[in-house]
Amino acid sequence: MIEIAIKKQLGDFSLDVAFDAPRGVTAIFGRSGCGKTSVITAIAGLMRPDTGRIVVEGRDLSDVPVHKRNLGVVFQDARLFPHMTVAQNLGYGGSYEAVKIIDLLGLAGLMGRYPKALSGGEKSRVALGRALMSKPALLLLDEPLAALDAPRKAEILPYLERLRDEMSVPMIYVSHDMSEVARLANSIVIMEAGRVVRAGPLGDVLAHPDAVGLLGARDAGAVLAATVAGHDEAGGLTRLAFDGGEIVLPKVLGAVGQKLRLRIPAQDVILAIERPKGISARNILPVTITALEEVGTGVAVGLKAGASGLLARITTASAHELRLTVGMQIYAIVKATAVSPEA
Repeated sequence: MIEIAIKKQLGDFSLDVAFDAPRGVTAIFGRSGCGKTSVITAIAGLMRPDTGRIVVEGRDLSDVPVHKRNLGVVFQDARLFPHMTVAQNLGYGGSYEAVKIIDLLGLAGLMGRYPKALSGGEKSRVALGRALMSKPALLLLDEPLAALDAPRKAEILPYLERLRDEMSVPMIYVSHDMSEVARLANSIVIMEAGRVVRAGPLGDVLAHPDAVGLLGARDAGAVLAATVAGHDEAGGLTRLAFDGGEIVLPKVLGAVGQKLRLRIPAQDVILAIERPKGISARNILPVTITALEEVGTGVAVGLKAGASGLLARITTASAHELRLTVGMQIYAIVKATAVSPEA
């Protein structure tokens, strides 16, 4: 468990955050300038808080010098030593689990190269490897993919997933990209103007109705744990089972039995009080309304499909016309093209 409670006055900007980060990946999410990087630099010891405490696995680091904190830090620009080969850069970090880390990050074929001969994604992988070889108690990642284009992000995200699933190192991952967060994180801390406005398990936070007001209907929504149940090769479809039913996607994904995460934005969920007929949408899920919250000119509707939370954002007029109430059993219609497989 990571325990963070820090306060720092930075000119006109006031940082005042407190949260716990369980094992796994905790994302710190928010708009640019909200204080995400300041939290990372404080944990790393590169900025001293005015007050507070930083506890990593029971060890209070508040007064511990940077070089004795035993933390791995990866920045968005990788910061490799240009005069060293990949092997030398990795060795600078240490030698902990070297063979496993080199294999895990696919670095074996890069060992003799210098940073100038690496792509952006390769540099990021080397930076991750260097940080891990120091045997850190905590890995801090500050927008590690922000400088990469979409193809390079797609290249490195599977490696980050492998780190999450195969290494026991807890991670704090700073990002302003919800697709990255939904794919990687187990828990999330949402920040605004130097404050924590919501924190907790990823699925619970993103599917809570107040997430629409905090994040907008595009970033708020469900993140479901699903399993590939089967394929329709001729139709190019994949059936994915979760505890609230089945989702069909218009592409062939993974092997039967493979675990995936599905992200369903609140803006892409349509509600009906009766099961619709004669429509092209394949994904019609029976759900129960758990919450109704007015958000601006609309209403955020919390839903349950089995044990899984869903979220819809509809207009206030639609909510009134449908006479929605908490506890009501209705149907959620999700366009297959709106569902994003995030892992």
